[in-house]
Amino acid sequence: MTLATAAVVVAEVGGAGADAAAVTAVVAAVDVGFARPRQAAVTLTTFAVLAVLVAGSASLAYRWYFRTEIPDGVTGLLGVAVVALYLNTTSLGAVAVGDNPALLAPESVFFNLVSLGVAAVMAPIGRYAGDRLAVDVFALTGAKQLEGELSGVVRVVGRFTAVTLPSADAIGDMDTYDPVSPDKKEELAETTLLFARKLSEEDLRERLVARLKDEYGVGYVDVDLDAEGTVEYFAVGSRAAGLGPTLAPGSAAVAVATDPPNNATAGDTVQLWRDDPEPKRVATGELRGIADDAVTVALDESDAERLVGEGGYRLVTLPAEPQADREFASLLRTADETMASVTVGAGSDLAGSTVGEAGTVVAAVRPKKGSVQPIPRRAYTFEAGDLVYLVGRPDAIRRFEAAAAAGSTPSDGDDEEDPDADDSDASNDSDDADRAQRS
Repeated sequence: MTLATAAVVVAEVGGAGADAAAVTAVVAAVDVGFARPRQAAVTLTTFAVLAVLVAGSASLAYRWYFRTEIPDGVTGLLGVAVVALYLNTTSLGAVAVGDNPALLAPESVFFNLVSLGVAAVMAPIGRYAGDRLAVDVFALTGAKQLEGELSGVVRVVGRFTAVTLPSADAIGDMDTYDPVSPDKKEELAETTLLFARKLSEEDLRERLVARLKDEYGVGYVDVDLDAEGTVEYFAVGSRAAGLGPTLAPGSAAVAVATDPPNNATAGDTVQLWRDDPEPKRVATGELRGIADDAVTVALDESDAERLVGEGGYRLVTLPAEPQADREFASLLRTADETMASVTVGAGSDLAGSTVGEAGTVVAAVRPKKGSVQPIPRRAYTFEAGDLVYLVGRPDAIRRFEAAAAAGSTPSDGDDEEDPDADDSDASNDSDDADRAQRS
């Protein structure tokens, strides 16, 4: 035998050996079962690690791209799918090399089901780990908004203050304002917003309110924060939309077909006239809107009943007149402040304090006995029964209401009975009924 022939024989033998080794490896991968406990444990551990890595990678990529948490079912499906793909691939490989694996044997079916179950259990762990890692990494790289909880290490290392909003059930509705939709609360729930470190509590609050209005379209925000940025109280409200909220009681808005005067604008005082059969003034109102040959006029309900549907009205614009109430209502509608009236309860913390200590704007005070005092002096002392009219932010008014609440009743251990107790209780009940009536 020549040297070349020997080399060819050796190569053929080596190739056959390699093919046999490959076949053996494929068959071994397919025939894994609980009959060989050590090999089964290693395989199941490999499947668990694989499911965690795939779910964690998917969670991190989803957070990076969509800036929100990946749905739980998606990571579970990916974890199970990668293990199923491995099992199917090894089975097809065994068939391709000519082997006939017992795929439908009870032992193989049971092992495959256990493998898929392990992947389904481990995928949520990978999802949680990947999402936490993504949140921490994005926070350290300067992201301004996150949806998720930061780890304690990142909170200490990062040069920012993280404010995490409460859950949807803990988000309250602001009194006197329209409530926001449940979908908006779900959007806000548990969102983490990042701000520069070393901001004062007031600056942090103002920036938080501004971002919620600008980025989430929230009309009004009432929030209390501590020095660490923890939310102690959180409520939201939506801005009143439409024409109805701007109409005074006893008035109505009516659309009238007419030819509006040139340069007439909303807010002008106008008169409606008819020429048939003779010129006659029908009503006086305020122009609220113009659309081609139709105008919307706000007027008294009694005047609105006299209007007919045929049209044919002439619109006369009157000279401008001061409308302080209208201007104040327009400004208040777009401002963060609101109005409220609060009754000072007997024995409350507010009784005996002054207007200068109120913490909000006191527009007027109606004493229990006496006439209304508009814009009282700062040294005015509140007394039980005073009705206080306030203009301020909702959080300031809320604290004022808490201070104005009636004091606690005497304890059961008092030896002497107050002869005026019945009168005091009746007065307190009356005060409670009138307290905190928002305008």
